[in-house]
Amino acid sequence: MSKSINKVVEVCNSKFEEFNNIYSQNNSHSSIFVSYFGELSQEMVNDLSVKAENNMIENGDKKGVIKRLFNILVEGLQNIRLHGARDEDGNQTSFLNIAKEDDHYKILMGNLILNKNVNEIAEKIKNINSSSFDDVKKMYVTTLTNGIISRKGGAGLGFITMAMKSKNKLEFQFNNINDNISCFSVVITLNRN
Repeated sequence: MSKSINKVVEVCNSKFEEFNNIYSQNNSHSSIFVSYFGELSQEMVNDLSVKAENNMIENGDKKGVIKRLFNILVEGLQNIRLHGARDEDGNQTSFLNIAKEDDHYKILMGNLILNKNVNEIAEKIKNINSSSFDDVKKMYVTTLTNGIISRKGGAGLGFITMAMKSKNKLEFQFNNINDNISCFSVVITLNRN
């Protein structure tokens, strides 16, 4: 394993484990019920989404909450799969954790991004977070109808969709790995009631 791969895994795994530690230890009211670290294929996106949905059904969640979490998950995981950067050896490191609390879910998603895209992503999320829920819905419709579809299919809808479906602000962080890439992570809170 090259030094670069070690650094990628070290930085991304640190963020992944930090979340695991918060929600699986020292708290009898929370638990991790979906967890994944590695490269995402379409099959893995499907498997993780179905696993989350089945766990929520077992937890007795309302259909509306299950649907919103499923939409957030599919949107986020597809964005990671299609738009996540690769390290210099061609690996696309990514991760997912979903924690269940008494009254909400916390969804952590992370992937590699090119450093040249950090400011653009940060500005998009800050703009979404500073907008009212009604403005986020308008942003969604405007982007959907007027957005320029990229070569990979996206029109910048991912973060807008996650904020709209969760009805909460997105928490995000960038952890620099080297001159070219960083580990990007986003936490979405979804109320269970």
